[in-house]
Amino acid sequence: MRILSVNLGRAVAAEWAGRLRRTAIDKRPAEGRVAVHANGLAGDERADLVNHGHPDQAVYAYAREDHDWWQAELGRDRRDGSFGENLTTSGADVTEALIGERWRIGTAVLEVTAPRIPCVTFRGWMGEPGWVRRFTLAARPGAYCRVVEQGELGAGDEIEVLDRPRDGVTIREAFAAYHGDRDLMRKILAHPGHSEKWDGIAERVLK
Repeated sequence: MRILSVNLGRAVAAEWAGRLRRTAIDKRPAEGRVAVHANGLAGDERADLVNHGHPDQAVYAYAREDHDWWQAELGRDRRDGSFGENLTTSGADVTEALIGERWRIGTAVLEVTAPRIPCVTFRGWMGEPGWVRRFTLAARPGAYCRVVEQGELGAGDEIEVLDRPRDGVTIREAFAAYHGDRDLMRKILAHPGHSEKWDGIAERVLK
């Protein structure tokens, strides 16, 4: 398991990017080593800090294998970084990673926190009919991570799994929990290190 590319983006104006009309979803591969700070990668911007500024969403990872699947589905090339991910992985089943699982990449340590939930900006960026529904049904959301140990990383670095929680919830299952699976939501809440954002989501799902 390794990193194919480390992708960074700058915030730019975009009429299709929700109410803010700004986005940094267009991420491009960086050269050399990239510093990992407490709230994300050096040189990477986020336009919507309300929805994407939380430390539990500091780094977004997406598998090259899932890009290839979408490439066949959509009939067009999917370059690394084209889903707005910071890390494009190879050989890692990101969808089956567990909430709370920890990865050492380079000298940094990341912890998996949540699946990506498609938003209006992602829909506008893709320009595909029914994109939010298609992405949701495919259940290949990629994983957000928090930074546990700051450091640096780069393309070619191996992904070392340092810890996998017992009886954990996978990214795929967490995606289902967000969309209404109450049993899986309770399982996430039982994990002592779950992101505080899940508490708010749980109020909607469990009420």
